[in-house]
Amino acid sequence: MSSDDAGAGGEWLSRALAGEASAFRALVQRHQRSVYSLAVRMLSDRQLAEDLAQEVFLQLHRSLGSIESEAHLAFWLRRVTLHRALDRLRRTRGWKWAPLEEAAPLADEREEVDPLLQRRLHAMLAKLPPAQRAVVLLRYQEDLDPMDIARTLKMPTNTVKSHLKRALTLLRERLQSSTTESPP
Repeated sequence: MSSDDAGAGGEWLSRALAGEASAFRALVQRHQRSVYSLAVRMLSDRQLAEDLAQEVFLQLHRSLGSIESEAHLAFWLRRVTLHRALDRLRRTRGWKWAPLEEAAPLADEREEVDPLLQRRLHAMLAKLPPAQRAVVLLRYQEDLDPMDIARTLKMPTNTVKSHLKRALTLLRERLQSSTTESPP
């Protein structure tokens, strides 16, 4: 995000705090892609992700007065999206996993170098426990460092590092076993 983008976001935030509906709409448009993307990666279901994104933005509308800056807004949206997704996953025992590779690609996804590998990774990521999946997504999709992830998920930094290490080890093992089982 360039400094011009950040300035525009801060202006929209100020105007939205003053009660301007079009400014709030602009904030939603600015952040809807990242909220939805995080939700769909956590829930592995586009419809549930859309519902969750709507809930997040409704909560934002109710909590707008507590947002201090554009950076705080981005942090707040990530945290609320992840916590709502984790809550939803915890409530649904016997999760029904829908493979992401069967879903239509996101509109802004770039052409992948190896689509088969990407599908395998998405499927493996969807099978990780929710907390580990959240940590991996925040680290590699949102490019957050472990301290920021810890603040977002309200867990100790060492727990974040532990989740990340276990998740990556598990993903590597599963990827290696799937490639050795597959014919060349």
